[in-house]
Amino acid sequence: MRENTSTEWVNKEVDSEGNFNRQKNQFETPFGEGEGKLPVEPGRYRLLWAPVCPWAHRSVIVRRLLGLEDVISLGTADPKRPDVPRSDWAFTLDEGDVDPVLGIHYISEAYLAADPDYTGRFTVPALVDIPSGKVVNNDYFNLTLYFETAWKPYHKEGAPDLYPEDLREEIDKLNDIIFREVNNGVYKAGFARKQKAYDRAYNMVFNRLDWLEERLANQRYLFGDRLTESDVRLYVTLVRFDCAYYPVFRLNKKFLRDYPNLWAYARDLYQTPGFGDTTNFVAIKKHYHIDCCPSNEFAIVPNGPDESLWLTPHGREKLSGK
Repeated sequence: MRENTSTEWVNKEVDSEGNFNRQKNQFETPFGEGEGKLPVEPGRYRLLWAPVCPWAHRSVIVRRLLGLEDVISLGTADPKRPDVPRSDWAFTLDEGDVDPVLGIHYISEAYLAADPDYTGRFTVPALVDIPSGKVVNNDYFNLTLYFETAWKPYHKEGAPDLYPEDLREEIDKLNDIIFREVNNGVYKAGFARKQKAYDRAYNMVFNRLDWLEERLANQRYLFGDRLTESDVRLYVTLVRFDCAYYPVFRLNKKFLRDYPNLWAYARDLYQTPGFGDTTNFVAIKKHYHIDCCPSNEFAIVPNGPDESLWLTPHGREKLSGK
């Protein structure tokens, strides 16, 4: 048997009513030109992520879609939390258990280099200034928007415009809904500490999934024929739903595959370069079923669902006017 203490941090982010309230980010300096902004310089920053994390995953998807791989390097943490008395991530996938560029064992080292008095969770994604070894931005909500705007001079030729100016107001509104009721909604259900809090989050998530199912009935993407930032944000939750959120977070009203439009839409994205090739189901299941499931005392990782189903024809191209 094992002792699972990996979710003890949740109790610090739960209110008296049992509702999970995610901690705020501390490193939110934007990218851009001028005083008070982070300079946009190729090769200066390293993006730290763990394939299990949806917030980090979407930054990696956008980095791939825009062709920023040679501009912003990538450090990958182990999906299994390290056995330390804090909520950390470790570089045990690398030789010597050390990130080859930053020379650190744990992500916490980059956080504490930036602020020795930092007391929050050590989260991904985190963008680290390589020369100083300090975290300079962990603003997961806006990081991809910076990639799409401030870093535009370094986009590859033919890169998609994921944040088109004529849709930004609508994208921002939908992103806010997706964050509150889907991306973070699943965690509000999974980390709820009282029945009413769980019930409220459970109903919120499925009501919004029903709404999204209807929205995608007659259009390929959330904004018609245009792949946008909103699609990336929705995808990272959908791709984790059946293998993690349904069983571990008790979101068991429906599987993703019970939604014809959402399921086909998710497969369409999965089969698009940048999405499926950055999705690691093994890592996702390992993290959620071991680190997020205290009742799994023998640390057994399920073999299913069948990943090959994600490669089956989706038919969504018929909805595209292109």
